[in-house]
Amino acid sequence: MHFYPPPAYADVLSLNDALRATYTACVGIDDELADLKTMAGINTAITSVGTATGVGATVTGLVKADKDKQIEIKLEKLREIEQKNPDLQSTDAEWDNFESGLKTELANAKIEVEKYQAEIEKLNQQSKKLGNWRTGLMAGATATNAAGAIIAGTNKVDADLQTQINNCISSVASLRNSMMQARINGEDVSEAETIASACGEYEYVDVSKINNRAKGAFVSSTVGAATGLAGTITSASANSNKIREAQGDAAQQKEKNLNTASNVLAGATTVASATATVFNATQISAIKKVAAVAEKCTGVLK
Repeated sequence: MHFYPPPAYADVLSLNDALRATYTACVGIDDELADLKTMAGINTAITSVGTATGVGATVTGLVKADKDKQIEIKLEKLREIEQKNPDLQSTDAEWDNFESGLKTELANAKIEVEKYQAEIEKLNQQSKKLGNWRTGLMAGATATNAAGAIIAGTNKVDADLQTQINNCISSVASLRNSMMQARINGEDVSEAETIASACGEYEYVDVSKINNRAKGAFVSSTVGAATGLAGTITSASANSNKIREAQGDAAQQKEKNLNTASNVLAGATTVASATATVFNATQISAIKKVAAVAEKCTGVLK
């Protein structure tokens, strides 16, 4: 009695040919993934810096807001003193015409005015410096988010790598068919079993997660770059001499609104940077899972 293999095995590769095909299809994937992991790590560091600068800009903006509030309170107190003592603006010659008690009262008021003016000037200098720091930090956060968006936009599994992974999976399936035929022929399939076991794990990894994380990081970094740029421009405008030195309630309200907007944008940039950092970190995790399979597969192929 003769045994005839099923027709499905008529075109099955020999075991050696199947092993060579598997080697060709599967080797090198780990090198591609190593580059992705490296870039994801770099991007995590970059967006972490963006988060830190965003936090710095937000905190600086809030400290500046407190200084501005102190200035506002002291200016109001100064106006009250000047309204109660209209003769403070008189010339030194006119001062001699006042009676002793009135002169003493006005002199004390003048000392108090000078004290408030000195305090307001000091606070103004601090506010100006804090405003410049906030603008600089916002610019830094903008730059890091822009860089993060560029890296995230390119740091993903491209069509070639995806095709190579798919080809590796197909070659392993072909190898398994060859192993079945080889067993029938009485050949040693131990090496092929090791390779099929290691490289066959590609079937259970989700490569799409790498690209999904990259997309999330790209979107978050793009948002961070946009809010950072808007915040930089708003902060610079709020801290300009033209805005700071403008007189009148409307002008002061405009300055306050610009500073509030700058602080809100700094906070939004921080959140976007932090979100991008999370996406980059989780992308590294997704890449590591695929890379572990790639390393194991390449190890047995070599």
